Amino acid sequence: MMCCFSSSMFPFFGLSVLCVAVFVHHGLAGKMKIVEEPNTFGLNNPLLAQGSRLQPRVVPSPVSGPEHLHQLAGKCYTLTESIYKYEFCPFHNVTQHEQSFRWNAYSGILGIWHEWEIVNNTFTGMWLRDGDTCGTKNRETKVTLVCSKSSKLAQVSEPSTCVYSLTFETPLVCHQHSLLVYPTLSERLQQEWDDAAQALYEELITEQGYNNLLRGIFEEAQLLKGEKVNVIEPESAAGFDSLQKCTEEYNKQREEMERLRALLTQHNISFDSNQSEVKDTATQTVRDQHLRGDDGLFNVP
Repeated sequence: MMCCFSSSMFPFFGLSVLCVAVFVHHGLAGKMKIVEEPNTFGLNNPLLAQGSRLQPRVVPSPVSGPEHLHQLAGKCYTLTESIYKYEFCPFHNVTQHEQSFRWNAYSGILGIWHEWEIVNNTFTGMWLRDGDTCGTKNRETKVTLVCSKSSKLAQVSEPSTCVYSLTFETPLVCHQHSLLVYPTLSERLQQEWDDAAQALYEELITEQGYNNLLRGIFEEAQLLKGEKVNVIEPESAAGFDSLQKCTEEYNKQREEMERLRALLTQHNISFDSNQSEVKDTATQTVRDQHLRGDDGLFNVP
């Protein structure tokens, strides 16, 4: 069936369409919602579509360090400064989100959990590396843990280009021994540390060699990552590729010295034994104290 419209009907028809369009427009406008802040909260937002999340460059390192700090894993803490919102998820990542409506507002990763910073048998900070590209390098962040009554992200700064510094406050580090490294190691690694400290005391290895052995222990405990530092020992200390071989050679030399002393005594030839006796006594005393590489470790509860 064909419908025919007279020319007089067109003005009425056009007016009807215009009214419907205006009604729809106002109806939808009444339901529009104003978004207060961007919804791109990076890889920490489980509600965000996978395709819209920030893409990390690497997988976070395993949770490590003091066991009482492991309870922080899986939690996130935020801090807003100026137009930027920072989010720190211990043992996971640090992200930054610009709170503006610019079409290219920055939202990115400032670092992925990588390793601990260790100085003098103490955990002095958490390093989060391999963040978003920044020129010729990647962004990275050091997090310093300080004592406080509650856990919160307290301060953020950028001391150098694309290297960030975060201060994280928590009551979990208020005990004087809460950040010691030695207690976090297995018994085997503790023994290796003791052996290395004893070898350093007896001057079987240099300070550099001792630090290299410690780094190997920390890497095995997954406290540090990366390649071991290749330390070149002085020529006088060269020739031993392991602490065990060095100790074996030392024992042989000591046995030879005892044989020579006995030979001199047999022929009534005097020799000065005070120095060796003092050193043997001091060595035994150190062993009894179970060296741990740092005086502050004694009597740790």
